[in-house]
Amino acid sequence: MPKRILQGTVVSDKGEKTIVVRVERSFLHPLFKKTIRRTKKYHAHDENNAHKVGDKVRIIECPPKSKLKTWEVVTGA
Repeated sequence: MPKRILQGTVVSDKGEKTIVVRVERSFLHPLFKKTIRRTKKYHAHDENNAHKVGDKVRIIECPPKSKLKTWEVVTGA
């Protein structure tokens, strides 16, 4: 099964080698046919602490690195 790649915005870089990325998705409501936006936050591994708040980044699935981190930064978007 291929690894998922998501694109989002860094909302926190407080952790050591960790960033929090907000990923937004939009879909059509099944009944009202209105576009709805939903966001979700992912903890991602950032080996060099290279990314700061507001940066656009791509993250990819990886084996668990800690309790919350199962994603790592691929590159800036």
